[in-house]
Amino acid sequence: MPLFGNKTHAWLNKPVPRLDGVDKVTGRAVYAADIHLPGMVYAAMLRSPYAHADVLSIDASKALSMPGVLAVLTAMDAPKSRSWADYPYLTDRVRYVGDTVAIVAAVTPELAREALAAVRVEYRELPAVFTIEEALASDAVRVRDKGVGLNAQGVPDAGLPGNVFFESYFPIRKGNVAEGFARADLVLERTFRTPMVEHAYIEPEACVVFRNPVDGLYTGYASCQNPYFTRRYLAEALELPVARTRIIQCAVGGSFGGKEELIGLMVGRAAMLSKLLDRPVRLVASREDSMLESAKRHPFRCTYKVGLSRDGSILAWEGSQVANCGAYNNQTQYLNVRAAIHSAGAYRIEHVKTDTYGVFTNSIHGGAMRGYSSPQLIFAQEQLINEAARALELDPVEFRRRNLLRQGDATATDQILRYETVTHEMLDFMTQRTGFAEKFAACEAQTGNVRRRGIGVATCFRGCGLGAEGVDASGAMLTVTEDGSVIANCGLVENGQGLRTAFAQIAAEGLGIGPEHISFGGVDTSTMPDGGMTVASRGTVMGAQAMRRAGIRLGRILRERAAAMLAAPGEEADPERIGPEFIGQDGDGYYRSDEPSRRVSLKEVCSAQLWSGGQMSVLEWFVPPFLSQSENLHTTGQGDAFPTYAYGCCIAEVEVDLETGVVDVLRVTSAHDLGTVVNPGTAKGQIYGGVLMGQGFALHEEVEAREGRPHALNLDEYIIGTSLDMPPTEIHLFECDDPGGTYGAKSLGEPATEAVAAAIAGAVGQALGKNVTRLPLNLERVALGKPLRGGEEV
Repeated sequence: MPLFGNKTHAWLNKPVPRLDGVDKVTGRAVYAADIHLPGMVYAAMLRSPYAHADVLSIDASKALSMPGVLAVLTAMDAPKSRSWADYPYLTDRVRYVGDTVAIVAAVTPELAREALAAVRVEYRELPAVFTIEEALASDAVRVRDKGVGLNAQGVPDAGLPGNVFFESYFPIRKGNVAEGFARADLVLERTFRTPMVEHAYIEPEACVVFRNPVDGLYTGYASCQNPYFTRRYLAEALELPVARTRIIQCAVGGSFGGKEELIGLMVGRAAMLSKLLDRPVRLVASREDSMLESAKRHPFRCTYKVGLSRDGSILAWEGSQVANCGAYNNQTQYLNVRAAIHSAGAYRIEHVKTDTYGVFTNSIHGGAMRGYSSPQLIFAQEQLINEAARALELDPVEFRRRNLLRQGDATATDQILRYETVTHEMLDFMTQRTGFAEKFAACEAQTGNVRRRGIGVATCFRGCGLGAEGVDASGAMLTVTEDGSVIANCGLVENGQGLRTAFAQIAAEGLGIGPEHISFGGVDTSTMPDGGMTVASRGTVMGAQAMRRAGIRLGRILRERAAAMLAAPGEEADPERIGPEFIGQDGDGYYRSDEPSRRVSLKEVCSAQLWSGGQMSVLEWFVPPFLSQSENLHTTGQGDAFPTYAYGCCIAEVEVDLETGVVDVLRVTSAHDLGTVVNPGTAKGQIYGGVLMGQGFALHEEVEAREGRPHALNLDEYIIGTSLDMPPTEIHLFECDDPGGTYGAKSLGEPATEAVAAAIAGAVGQALGKNVTRLPLNLERVALGKPLRGGEEV
């Protein structure tokens, strides 16, 4: 059984305390909203109350007459109205409730808000579409000029006008589905829907932008997930070369994928005002600002058709996966690559045909959120798998056992799984651990209870890193100082996931010195090349590859110096004789393996290296192997899509009150394949957070809107789980031999939440005796009989 602990490393597999932990719990961590500079002014954003309208005029005279109001900018005043990523800095054609039509600057934040109320905007309201069905109707208003229509086969066609985001269309064509369905003994077809979900991070977006008088660079302190993307917004808004701009990432109070688009726009808006006024500008989103304009988890409509044989085999799988991508998007096309690749779930299926695309609507735009399409798809796929098992009179575990991918099998993209797949081992272990068979049978036998129990299982797999959807290269720099301390630098960032600590452990493994000697600060875009986005759970599996290489290379340099210092007179220095690990408790230094009593301290080695003119720093770059699916993304989708895959299994136990609709999650048991566990403490922390987020997705989180106007604009009405809502959770970490990741380590941040809602929905479905096809399973849907099988869409 490949459970955690079967591998031996010097500094991996260890619960090293988080490098940023003390600062965060003591309040020493500095967030963007904590930054105050001399002469700083405050900005605020004016938003449209309409979902689709033309701005006919803006009268800012009253606002500008107010003492202390310094500037009002509109789309006509802005040097650039639309960003490189499609989203507008300022617009005179609003396309959703929340589009920004003006920005103001004033000497106090209160005055800035008063100035907003004094700006008069005249609108001409236009027809709008909000749902996928409305957007796809033949007579639908066209949200964007770039939208296309569907042809007679239901496939996006660049020659037809419509609301389909053509660049987000990705087909999968494996085998011959007509042949597969012809052989099937049973065919099921169902449609599933998932809601729009708010990230609800505790810290809203914030930035301070100013021209640094020392070096002349326009500099932004920002609560951002991708500093280099944010720098692109800054340079573009100012019409400056990128090299004349700089972003410094502050501590981030939560992101989950959300601090990309809005924070970039805010930095650009603040930069425009800063350049105009030649003063530092602080722009902090209110909670209402954040909920109106920050990107949301994409709502999906998934329609799947599955062909089954009597022996319990899946013969064919066909489907469409349609995302409501809102009014603007530069994420749906990348998100849909992943959605297409995973469109048939973690199952071995010979014949697969799926179409995945997004549609423009007059809604808040969708963006990256933890899981990046996987929670939506896994919910839908696993409910259909549950129904298929029931139709074949098989228990849900046995049906999965017969169809789950194994090492040597081919995925939906026809990629052969060359490395270990541990889903079967997980499934067996988890079902035994939870007593699944006995509990499932007992729940099936329930009759006439007001409170009914259910148990659900979900299995999943996830491609590690960006894969074929984008470039997965990264860089890392390590610098040793004369006293033996080490400075780590990387373009990937700490968003709260524990990346600094994991990277310190990975660097330490190669260096042969303890992670306590390694300092890893925040990202400054002027000190390190762009290493790609901190997304797709790529930080450890791919992003850390360069850090591993840097640690090994710098460790070799230090051992060579130690060997020279420990060599006897006339003896040739041999670094292979130097002890392979740092002796933390025995003198902080190096020793000769053939004469352990001969040793030299780390500080002495580093000092000698410096004063001899030796190399003190290394920069390493990692580019992953070519993935063949990238050549077929828009045709068949066939080929190798990811360097490797991570596997997961989740079992949820619930009790449902049939009268009130309350669903109590009694227990969640979650298992994940990490390849190599870098830090078990932070790994479990990721999974605990993922479970709570997945529970919210399953039971109560939804951005509800009427005519495009969100119902909840603050956390008093938009309900997220707290520590009091955390279900009893048991975590199991699995390791396997997989050369695809850094020291074998694989993705976890997003897998931690992906299958949770699917397992809970399966459990609720058993308790209710219904096939759940829509999330969230809130009180109204469970108790009042509102559709569990589709129906209205937000």
